[in-house]
Amino acid sequence: MEITVKKFKELVLRENEKQNLISRKSIQYELDKHIEDSIRVLDFISFTNQRIIDLGSGAGFPGLVLAMYCRDADFTLVESDHKKSLFLQTASQELGLSHVTVICERAEVLGQDKGFREGFDFCTSRAVAAMNILLEYGLPLVKPGGQVVMWKGCNYQQEINESRNALHLLGGSPGNIYLYSLLEERDRAIVMVEKTAATPAKYPRRVGIPSKRPL
Repeated sequence: MEITVKKFKELVLRENEKQNLISRKSIQYELDKHIEDSIRVLDFISFTNQRIIDLGSGAGFPGLVLAMYCRDADFTLVESDHKKSLFLQTASQELGLSHVTVICERAEVLGQDKGFREGFDFCTSRAVAAMNILLEYGLPLVKPGGQVVMWKGCNYQQEINESRNALHLLGGSPGNIYLYSLLEERDRAIVMVEKTAATPAKYPRRVGIPSKRPL
């Protein structure tokens, strides 16, 4: 595993010279923290033999990193930026992650695609959007009983409060919250939302609307 992680870091650093995958300030330190943040979910959740869709994978956090640690799960990485999706494809191939599929598309489109809608056990996402927006992207993609897994900061409770309407409309129910420390004491939260009812067919709305008019 150490060899795989080392190679992944080399790939990110090399690509970061071409496009801004992560901040160029204290890049090695930040890269290590991105990886640590991504895998902390494994302290709380098992992805064994599950289908996971990761939204806004970017440089591979958390989806590609989790795929390195969970080779008995099936990962679909969604990244709408063409250059970043090409990096994810190249990295997954060079790292030998045959259980990873990369898709360059918007989550709103996939959520209305019968080939993806309600096709996953988990939807993961880190640093992509506010919770009420992210739920409209993620809940249509998971099966009933499936869960959306969101990486959040210390203001997670405010985001939960602002998501009550979205939860009601989309068929979600608040789940477990896992708190941990990354840079400061208990500064990170993994927030779970379970899909307890079918998401109405009109959600997600067309591309761009969830972020412009959050539920």
